[in-house]
Amino acid sequence: MPMFLVAVHGGAGDHPSAKSKVEKIKQALRLACAEAVTALNNRSSALDAVTSSIGVLENDACLNAGYGSNLTIDGQVECDASVMNDGGEFGSVGAVSGVCNPIQLAHAVLNHSLVSSTLGRVPPLMLVAHGAYIFAVANDIPTCDATALVAPRCIAEWEHWKKMLADSSYVPPTKLLAEFPMQDTVGAISWDSNGRLAAGVSSGGLLLKYSGRIGEAAIFGAGCWSQSDSQIGVTCSVSGTGEQIICAAMARTLSEQLLESYSSQIGFDTENVFGRVMGTHLRRSCNKDKPQVGVIAITKEPGEDKDTPAIARLWCAFTTASMAIAYASSFDTKPKVPSRDPAWSSQMLKSHDRR
Repeated sequence: MPMFLVAVHGGAGDHPSAKSKVEKIKQALRLACAEAVTALNNRSSALDAVTSSIGVLENDACLNAGYGSNLTIDGQVECDASVMNDGGEFGSVGAVSGVCNPIQLAHAVLNHSLVSSTLGRVPPLMLVAHGAYIFAVANDIPTCDATALVAPRCIAEWEHWKKMLADSSYVPPTKLLAEFPMQDTVGAISWDSNGRLAAGVSSGGLLLKYSGRIGEAAIFGAGCWSQSDSQIGVTCSVSGTGEQIICAAMARTLSEQLLESYSSQIGFDTENVFGRVMGTHLRRSCNKDKPQVGVIAITKEPGEDKDTPAIARLWCAFTTASMAIAYASSFDTKPKVPSRDPAWSSQMLKSHDRR
């Protein structure tokens, strides 16, 4: 039986409390997690599992990615996405319209970067806007009319906030976040039967963002990171306010500090690293007192001896009111969605937000 671990997230923020909306988000997470489980049971790579699971999240209108993305100030869908495996290979797309699943396009950019180009041309790690769309067409990535990705819910929200913007020259950010919390990124992380790690993220970006704005989901070192050697490794996927995450190079910084903290005697100093990076480092990097970020991560370390399998552990931390996640493993393949119980959230915040 293949050994694996997978987790997906629907973003960090202040998710709807209405039971019907909560259940829609949970169901989307379960379906995405189940998609990854199927792939990993068939011995697909961690990277393929991440891509397929995020594709499920992109197809669900209740989440801010793909179909269901927040609209720009001009009423358009512009998506960001990226994937990375633990060998350092990376691919991303930014502000792309008319691509059914941006995460598939990011994966294609990664694959293209591994192919030698003629005349010594350097293959891109990132493509944006119309150039990304042209690449999608050339590489048989499914495309659509840009309006096909505009969900009815997003039109209603866009109209509401456009009216608010027209009525006043300034809308306090706290009010926007309080009344419309879905500013987040979706993502996934995985550890496969070959011991490989991978991560990915996808996002429609901020509501009423400037056209052409690119968030952390497309930026190297910000939205996702994977790194390992034969002994230890880390992979993570990040959600929250993109500009803050970019300033902190959140995914890369967290992963590198986790790897630096490892010792054969105590393993990873995970709790202290999460608290330091998501506390002091993040606040100083973005110059904000209360930055909005959430992370899921997998750490990999050796077993007790050479005959013991490697150990993979799943972690989650967030500074927001909530973070929507689901996870499964080869030991229990039924996707689990943690409770929204405030006590659980408070415990996570307390243990991972130490200064």
